[in-house]
Amino acid sequence: MKYDAFIGEVENRARLPSRGDAVRATQAVLETLAERIRQGEADDLAAQLPPEIGTYLRGGETTERFDVDEFFLRVAAKETADLPDAVHHARAVMDVLKEAVTTGELDDIKAQLPDNYKPLFEAGSEGEMDVNV
Repeated sequence: MKYDAFIGEVENRARLPSRGDAVRATQAVLETLAERIRQGEADDLAAQLPPEIGTYLRGGETTERFDVDEFFLRVAAKETADLPDAVHHARAVMDVLKEAVTTGELDDIKAQLPDNYKPLFEAGSEGEMDVNV
């Protein structure tokens, strides 16, 4: 998937008012994901994405352990968005990510995350998702 298509899909699915907002949401989500997974895995994921998007996954040197609720809080802080909006944006980015990379790569990412992250990958960008923050 090319950069413009990825960002355009995030903008559409997250119902964001501008491409700039879609870029900000994508950056916040992928930088936070990179903080949670091993750097080698973040590099593998980045290799399957357009270079402009892959850069958001590079540069993290340590893997931190935090649950999905903390994931959403970090995305909200990076994006300077309300928590419900950040959750929706994260779901939209993950929904597009599922289409942009191979199933094997996505499985590798999921294998590094605790079970409470499953809804993030399964909920899609529509409908309800429980958040405990």
